[in-house]
Amino acid sequence: MGQSGLMRAMTVVPGKADSASVGEVPEPPESDGSVLVEGLLAGICGTDIELCGGLFGTGRPGADRLVIGHESLGRVLEAPTGSGFATGDLIAGIVRRPDPVPCPACARGEWDFCRNGRYTERGIKEMDGYGAERWRVDPYYAVPVPQQLGQLGVLVEPASILTKAWDQIEHVGARSWYGPEHVLITGAGPIGLLAALIATQRGHTVHVLDLATDGPKPQLVRDLGAEYLNDVSDLTVTPDVVVEATGAGQLVFDCAKLLPPAGVMCLTGISPGPASIDVQLDALTRQLVVRNAALVGTVNAAKRHYADAVEVLLAADPAWLERLITRSVPLSNWPAALVKEPGDIKVVVDLQR
Repeated sequence: MGQSGLMRAMTVVPGKADSASVGEVPEPPESDGSVLVEGLLAGICGTDIELCGGLFGTGRPGADRLVIGHESLGRVLEAPTGSGFATGDLIAGIVRRPDPVPCPACARGEWDFCRNGRYTERGIKEMDGYGAERWRVDPYYAVPVPQQLGQLGVLVEPASILTKAWDQIEHVGARSWYGPEHVLITGAGPIGLLAALIATQRGHTVHVLDLATDGPKPQLVRDLGAEYLNDVSDLTVTPDVVVEATGAGQLVFDCAKLLPPAGVMCLTGISPGPASIDVQLDALTRQLVVRNAALVGTVNAAKRHYADAVEVLLAADPAWLERLITRSVPLSNWPAALVKEPGDIKVVVDLQR
């Protein structure tokens, strides 16, 4: 379509299950930002699946539909002088915006730690996302993507979740002498694999735990120089750090018990549904206390974590990163990206098809 009238986008009706569709929406308003971007790719993750299931999500005030898509890659069409961007630049958009009050955290650029919940998020909460043929963004919330990354720039946002996670692990670990050697990653989806990538880049010995016995996951892990496990009982070392990317309650409990003195477990995953497990919480609490061990949750990312994510991706083997993107679905049939197929790791939507 031309740049006037309507354009195609990935839309849902907030709070309504099975409402994912190829919607026709107005061109992005200038209030979204001065940089006009041609949407190239949008990554699909568990958050998008839950949005399409009607579990949460809110659109712009007064709107009956929400444009989703928070994992973005686009090409600049127009940018004002002094913005730091030029026509043709590759760009990714930051997801969260600080609340208008703002709270003390948002006022310091730490909107990922917003204290009053009044933040907004592109494609999730009160703002349209990046899953459209065109979108706008304020230069401050735009991340330059080096041309050499190409389509791999769509991994900047998910990688930022892990650069923040490692930032938090270091902060917590620095309570005392900190020199982690062994790292356990639970889950070999995109988040777990990116966590493993960063851990190997940092020089740690890495073990990755996942249920899959075939498909691309085991070899992707081994090609990082890490060990792939199907059962936590097969772990032969004590992990100084655990990065938990499944949200499975029993697994969280089992891995928390493995932590050594001053060990850190960072929770990045959320279970897709409520579940109850029977655990000896008193015993776990005692173990955590007497070992000075810590469990810390993390979500979203600040601006600096996006820049860190770009550096992580640039330092990685591009051929390995390309294997993370296992399927591309055209915008014209984007709901097909929500249906998991065998071998899927990261599924992306091609916004120009």
